Amino acid sequence: MLKKRLQEKARSLGFNLLGVTPAVPSPHLDAYLRWVEAGMYGTMGYLAREDRVIRRRDLNMILPGVRSVILVGLDYAAFQFPEPVLTDPLRGRISNYAWGVDYHEVMTPRLEMLAAWLGEQAPMKHRVYVDTGAILERSHAQQAGLGFIGKNTMLIHPRRGSYFFLGEILTTLEFDAYDEPHRETLCGRCTRCLNACPTQAFPQPYVLDARRCISYLTIELKGEIPSELRPLMGNWIYGCDVCQEVCPFVRRFTVETTEFLMMDIDRAAPPLRDLLVMTPPEFQQRFAGSAILRIGYERFLRNVCVAAGNSGAPELRPLLEKIAVWAENYPLAASHAVWAVERQGIPQKPPGTT
Repeated sequence: MLKKRLQEKARSLGFNLLGVTPAVPSPHLDAYLRWVEAGMYGTMGYLAREDRVIRRRDLNMILPGVRSVILVGLDYAAFQFPEPVLTDPLRGRISNYAWGVDYHEVMTPRLEMLAAWLGEQAPMKHRVYVDTGAILERSHAQQAGLGFIGKNTMLIHPRRGSYFFLGEILTTLEFDAYDEPHRETLCGRCTRCLNACPTQAFPQPYVLDARRCISYLTIELKGEIPSELRPLMGNWIYGCDVCQEVCPFVRRFTVETTEFLMMDIDRAAPPLRDLLVMTPPEFQQRFAGSAILRIGYERFLRNVCVAAGNSGAPELRPLLEKIAVWAENYPLAASHAVWAVERQGIPQKPPGTT
């Protein structure tokens, strides 16, 4: 059976999950359109572009004659450092998916190899995507049996959690049998992810307001971080794992992998002092091969300044004051450094107090 051999080939390429679903519109398309209408995509205008919406309505607009969508998952959870180390206010915390190499560079060539193998079995045309296509990949992955959509909007596998990357192959090949869709949800009455979000980015279950999400603020947002949200970001400087790490499925079933293994605490939570004195060439060198490079030096430094402001550490103030006068060359970083210096004058509450 072709699908079984495809699964075996996917495993040989290092993928942990594979499912196949017909190339029909996502059952969550209407919910997505309501989300767009509400403006919750923030500055990510490409998510609301009419041509992208058309592609999500009809995958034939991406690949004429498409019949199937192949979804793959690749685990990325690595060694977990002690929580007190990761939350140390003198360190900047990085989402664990970015501790290692850029997943786009890992998954894309493997997907192309998988597609090439499939093309040898039967004539077909295809398109490969890793986080870049105008498709609702989590919804399609649920239809392909890879998991269910949680209240935090993440795809959750009931025996692996949610720490895995998704990739897809759109193909004109039609399969004799497709995977059964996963149940809509297994969250039950649990609201841990919603309650734990530092910025309260979930106006209701299964709906994420990206404009308040720390991952969006530190990665996707290109301009000023709203001042009212900065104090809520803690020491996160790239991404955020909070709504996943509190999930019972993640806590119990996450599968650690050596694929993206990173035992260096300074990669997971580098000292803020080191980052505040880092030059652009040093930024390029330090994060070579990492997804962090995608946001560039100034936006990264912007994030670091916010974390430094939240630290309440007086030893960081002189470094922030130096950045605060860089308005001519790095205006975004400078404005956040000014904010951080001003916040340094605000007495910090002990951790755990309100």
